[in-house]
Amino acid sequence: MKRTLIGLCALIVPLTGLAIAGAGSGPAVVAQAPPPASSTPLPAGPPPPQNANVPAMAFESVPDVLKYSPDMNLGEVLGVAVNSKGRIAVLNHPGSATSGPIYGNASTQIFEFDANGKFLREVGKGVYGFGYGHGIRYDRYDNLWVVDKGTHAVTKFNPAGYTIMNLGRRPEGPDDPEELWYRGGRGGAPPQPVDGYFRAPTDIAWDTDDNIYISDGYVNSRIAKFDKNGNWLASWGSRGSGGVHGNENPGQLNTPHNIGVDRQNNVYVADRNNRRIQVFDRDGKFQRFIALNAPYDKKRHPVLGGIAPNPPDETQPWTICITNGPTQYLYTSDSEPGRIYKMTLDGTIVGMMGESGRGPNQFNWIHSLACPADDVLYVADMNNWRVQKLVMRPAGRNSARLR
Repeated sequence: MKRTLIGLCALIVPLTGLAIAGAGSGPAVVAQAPPPASSTPLPAGPPPPQNANVPAMAFESVPDVLKYSPDMNLGEVLGVAVNSKGRIAVLNHPGSATSGPIYGNASTQIFEFDANGKFLREVGKGVYGFGYGHGIRYDRYDNLWVVDKGTHAVTKFNPAGYTIMNLGRRPEGPDDPEELWYRGGRGGAPPQPVDGYFRAPTDIAWDTDDNIYISDGYVNSRIAKFDKNGNWLASWGSRGSGGVHGNENPGQLNTPHNIGVDRQNNVYVADRNNRRIQVFDRDGKFQRFIALNAPYDKKRHPVLGGIAPNPPDETQPWTICITNGPTQYLYTSDSEPGRIYKMTLDGTIVGMMGESGRGPNQFNWIHSLACPADDVLYVADMNNWRVQKLVMRPAGRNSARLR
């Protein structure tokens, strides 16, 4: 996981989109797509106005939400998901699960807990597609999907825990030489995307027809689309800059880190390093930008890293979670100053909560959110090595207890 830190925080406001998404960067792209956005950049518009009246949401963190034995202490928690029965899946990086060549050590465990937080089982132990898991989601049938950045693979488990589909393909060698350009070991252009293959994918989502959308991810910088049977359909997006305020070059992506789809089949992409959320229709046509842009203390020292000399107004959205109640809401978060934001799907802010840190009411790089209800969140609090369950409370009842 690329950990780019800039001192951040934000309110989400929509920005006007003036063009459709750029063409896909792979051999197969959305039909009749225009040239890549980088060849016809949008003029820079005025920065979105900041809003000094962002409401703080009262909440509490439920203590000891997960029950497990001391020999199962968590490492970096990169993902959390909740299925229709309340079962909780946790993507854990223990750092010592198995030896392996990927990042020096294969490091992925999937733990499942019941709705009361009691440990049930480990899923996928020894599965070939596991090396450095990045994201997990349950689909509406309670199948569990694991997106693995290290093996460039996506694995589907049925509710019984058996693998029933895999997408992409794990490289045969101990370390894929085509990744060296990205890590600084090779100059020149990156390897070209290929239909059906991933390069460090990050997350997964589905539309109402069960088509599959994968944010593909750190290297390919595109969105890949499959049908429900795993047949390749299309891709869109390519690596590029979002401009000074993140409101240029629709379809250009720089670390598409999380993805979600609403009931109208709009696709929301947390374009992290471009400091914006991009919204597309399910054919890849650009709809609008959403920016995290609320005032924050730019001199506040980040929990990790130093103070940026010229921190931007817009902050990096790391996560996407869309609720499934009568009215859908979008939750997202940034790394600094480490807030969680609740908004309507048009980008209107409802409230925000928390800040970065290691204590109560704080988070240390939120890497994933699960939102089983409008007022309940599960947080993969990555660098604090824990999962938090947050319950929103009426104003005046702000008790933030951590286990």
